[in-house]
Formats: sequence, C-alpha cells, structure tokens
Amino acid sequence: MSEEKPPQGKDKPPRDKAGPARDKESNRLSGRMSRYARVGAGVGGFAAKYAGQRFFGFDVDSDKNARELAAALGGLKGPIMKVAQMMATIPEALPAEYAEELAQLQSAAPPMGWLFVKRRMMAELGPGWQKRFAEFEKEAAAAASLGQVHKARSLEGTALACKLQYPDMQSAVNADLKQLDFIFSLYRRLDPAIDPREIAEEIGERLREELDYDLEARHIALYRDMLSDEPRIEVPDVLPELSTKRLLTMSWLEGKPLLSFKEDTLERRNAIASAMFVAWWHPFSRYGVIHGDPHLGNYTVREDCGINLLDFGCIRKFPPSFVEGVIELYRALETNDTDRAVAAYERWGFKNLSRKLVDILNLWAGFIYGPLLDDRVRTIADGVTPGEYGRAQAFAVHKALKEHGPVTPPREFVFMDRAAIGLGGVFLHLGAELNFYKLFNEAIDAFDVTQLEKRQGRALKKAGLTSAA
Repeated sequence: MSEEKPPQGKDKPPRDKAGPARDKESNRLSGRMSRYARVGAGVGGFAAKYAGQRFFGFDVDSDKNARELAAALGGLKGPIMKVAQMMATIPEALPAEYAEELAQLQSAAPPMGWLFVKRRMMAELGPGWQKRFAEFEKEAAAAASLGQVHKARSLEGTALACKLQYPDMQSAVNADLKQLDFIFSLYRRLDPAIDPREIAEEIGERLREELDYDLEARHIALYRDMLSDEPRIEVPDVLPELSTKRLLTMSWLEGKPLLSFKEDTLERRNAIASAMFVAWWHPFSRYGVIHGDPHLGNYTVREDCGINLLDFGCIRKFPPSFVEGVIELYRALETNDTDRAVAAYERWGFKNLSRKLVDILNLWAGFIYGPLLDDRVRTIADGVTPGEYGRAQAFAVHKALKEHGPVTPPREFVFMDRAAIGLGGVFLHLGAELNFYKLFNEAIDAFDVTQLEKRQGRALKKAGLTSAA
C-alpha cells in the first residue's frame, strides 16, 4: 500500500481559474495544511454545484448528489472518513440517501511506510527507541483513520501493540471538522426537520479526544476497573514507559475478527453476543460510561468466545441523571406511560416537546428498546439484514418530523444511539438468538442513581479522569 506523506505547512492549494479571490482564500487557509485544501476542494466542488441547482431553481436529485458527495470524500483518509462513518450510523442525522452512500466509504487509511514510522517513533521515544523493544514489526498490523498499530515485543518477551498516530492529525481534525460544519449547514437548508448542531458539537469534542493517547490510557484503566470481575471481557494493559500523547503501547491481545465466527455454532455465537452485551451495557448501567464505537475493528473474539476490547478513544461519560433518563424511558415504554416518557426525554436533554413530538420520538425509542421489552428468545430484528437495520423506522420518524418538527437531538443522544445501532449490527452479523429482555433487566437490576453517582465518582477518580459533563 502507498505510504502517506506528512503534509507540509508551506504547501498551498494550487491556483485555479477562480482568480484573485480564490488565491486570497487559499493563502488564508494555507496554515491549515494541504489537507484542508484537499478536503475543501472535494466538498466545496460538490457544494458549489448544489448551490447552483438551488439558486437557478433546478430540481435537486438527492440520490445523485449523495453519490457525488461520497465520491468527493471517498479519496480522502483520516478524520473526515471517521466523521462520515459516524454520520452514516446516526439515523436521520443525514438524509437516508446520504447516509447510505457515506456508509459505503472505507474507514481504513493507507499505513505510513517504515521511514515515516521510524521518524515518528524517534519523535515520541527518542533516538534509541528501537533498543527499548526486543522486536518491532515494520509492517502495520492494522491501519485506521487516525493511526496504525504495529506488533512488537518487550525486552521481557511480552507481546505488545504499539498504536502510533499519523502525522499532523490535530491539523487534519480541525480542518475536517470545519467541513463537517459546512455539511451540516447544507443539511439544515435541505431539510430542517432535525437540527444537527448539537450532534456536530458532540462529534467534534469526541474526535478531538481521540487524538489524546494519554486520555485513552486513562480510559483503559477505567475499563479495566469497571470490568475487573467479568472474565468474558479482556482489556489490555498499558505500558506508560513506552507511551506518549501520540503513542500508546499496550499488551497484545490474541483474537480473531468477529465475522470469522459467523458460521460457528449458535451456542458459540450466542456466547459472543452475550459478552458483547455485557461489555457495553454493564459499564453504562453501573458507571454511566459507554463505548461509543462498537465498530468491528475495535474488538476481537477469543477461542473461548470471550472478547478483547482494543480501542478506547471514543468513550462517553454521562451524568447519572442521563442514565436515569434512559432507564426511565424504558419503564415508560414498558408501561405505556406517556407522562413518564416526557419526563424521561427531558432528562435526556430534549426540549420544548409537544405530545406529538413525543409520539414521534417513541417510534424510534420503540425500535431501539423493542428487543429489550420482548421477554422471549429472539434475534435482534427478525428477518432484517445488517444494512437495513433501523432504516424503515428512521424513515417513518423523519417523515413525521417534517410535519411536526423540528427537533434538536441533545448531544448525549449521539453516542447512545450509535452504540445501540452498532451493537444491533453485531447481533445481526452473528445471527444471535437471545432473551435481550432478560439481559437488559439483569443490567439495570436494583438501579439507584445515587449509588451510580458514587460508583462513577470513585471509578473516574481512580482512573485519573474528571466527572461526567
């Protein structure tokens, strides 16, 4: 694979036929690195065409425009790809045709070549960095949107995973988030049923956090503590002496991709799905913490059907009142109590809700909570393929919001929803047949918001983290 050249601050976007005005803008943006120019050129070209269509009163072909936007983003790697993936998994954050196209974008980035790896490692650990490892594999074991992982071995013989951030990711994130703001503003003009500004702020904050490997190391410590009594879930150790803000060295956890178990026995597939359920819902229901990215590349499966959690960049800590709202909404749906549902949505952070808007939100909540309310062994969504999971319900919600909205989803909604959809996809891939009602009620058994607040405070303090925002 081709290696990614580190962008140079002196690089400027090429001059074009737009004349001095374009040159002035290019000069002003040059400090954002050539990355900003490349992303802006792709998205800006799409936007100019779209604006022209609207200005001259031409019919807007949403399907075609969605394909063109995906094409504009498709040649780019790094944060913008991660943002596109996030947006594709949040129902109705984008129109369905845009989400469908963006969901097809690949998240893998070309890995840095060995020359750049050596330079990066020297910058993080000093000139003698190679002497601090018994082995360090030149080829990346995995490459993602923000960094890549190399397998290594410590001087004591322990297998290690070294996660190394790509060059200039802070600049790339800042540039790409500006493009995200632009895409959202475009969407608000296209369809005002949902105001995505809170969503944009949440994604931006979480994405910037993913660049801080010191923070990720503390997240790992938090998860090791929260899941210490759960043998089905393994969390790596961090080697602080071989880690920095842009290099995270952890113990290597052996496992296979989840999709390699699709043809395994139902008993084993159910065991994997049960472990996944616990890995996500136990930290949330007891500590108010959730892993916001149940992406297939963020965990592996052991031969005993336990799972290894591998990536802790996208961790969301919630106020205890929000967790209480999630459980209260479940109870409201369970008893068909509208007043209780209104109070629950308000705890989530929804504002100015009419009864009609509550009914619309209940359509989506009924989809998310549906399997958890059904006391029987079942698949997560009978007869639905992973690519279609939630699509029909999202369409119905959006259609109703066009008539009775708009609504502004609170920031906290983003990764709760994303985690639910991502986990649902995992269960669909596995074809798991479980009593999700029983699993969920075990997770929330004896829930007490005061106890959660105390438990969360102790765990965050122990891991060196601040309280939930």
